[in-house]
Amino acid sequence: MQFHRCLFVAALLLLCRVATADQDRPGPVTLWPAGAPGARGSEPQDVPLLTPYWPAPEKATGAAMIVCPGGGYHVLAPHEGETYARWLNDLGVAAFVLRYRLLPHGYHVTDSLQDAARAVRTVRANAAQWKLDDKRIGIMGSSAGGHLSATLCTKFDEGKADAADPIERQSSRPDLCVLCYAFILFDRNDKPQRHEQFLGQNPSPEQIRAYSPALNVTRDTPPCFVWQTVADEAVKVENALVLAEALRQAHVPFDLHLKEKGRHGIGLGMKDYDAAKLHPWARDCEFWLAEQGFVKKR
Repeated sequence: MQFHRCLFVAALLLLCRVATADQDRPGPVTLWPAGAPGARGSEPQDVPLLTPYWPAPEKATGAAMIVCPGGGYHVLAPHEGETYARWLNDLGVAAFVLRYRLLPHGYHVTDSLQDAARAVRTVRANAAQWKLDDKRIGIMGSSAGGHLSATLCTKFDEGKADAADPIERQSSRPDLCVLCYAFILFDRNDKPQRHEQFLGQNPSPEQIRAYSPALNVTRDTPPCFVWQTVADEAVKVENALVLAEALRQAHVPFDLHLKEKGRHGIGLGMKDYDAAKLHPWARDCEFWLAEQGFVKKR
């Protein structure tokens, strides 16, 4: 009887530990439970969401990454969201895939930027509860998601110390940024209608400049990993080169990697995650993340 009682108590303690772990590691997080600013409805496309992917406890480094999938601000590409998250988990990084608001649903990039900023604030505000380091929260984006990430890295703020909402008291500055074939040259784009699609009718030169990341790099911009293929026809290699020069001029640490071949939107080189088939840029990025203290060196 005593033996069975001990087994029962041990099982109960295990269940309590699992329950506590589940509370510490939540599922999808609605960024604004009462509704996002400027929301046009309450359908999923109107509700910015963070979907967490947690590394195995024995791998976890305490670092986190907000992942912004690409898709031209029209869709969110899964292979630049969940697939990246699985890779980051393998490196010990907690990943949070961001569902941000998109152009086809009546939003502009100003709304998407609000979502990205809120995502960083949310993870930072919950860092202690989620067993994360609030000084190791990065952002990562591809193509349009790269534009969003780079824009936040040049338009962040320190939060409002007197805000009623504790999340809004947090800084929206990412601690580093990973940019995959990111659209940077908004001020030079070859599609004139894109300015109005992104910003609304008759955007001013000041607005266009504000959403052109290379024009807004400062010494406070976080360190960046920038990669691009020279063969990319959708986002020309000049996007990476011009941003790298702006980072250099501002004395911001960065790593620039150019690959000769590869189509736009290549991601990790696969649709579904396979650690044995990673594109070479992922190894370069892992090395850089280790140098930044986000992952363990190996």
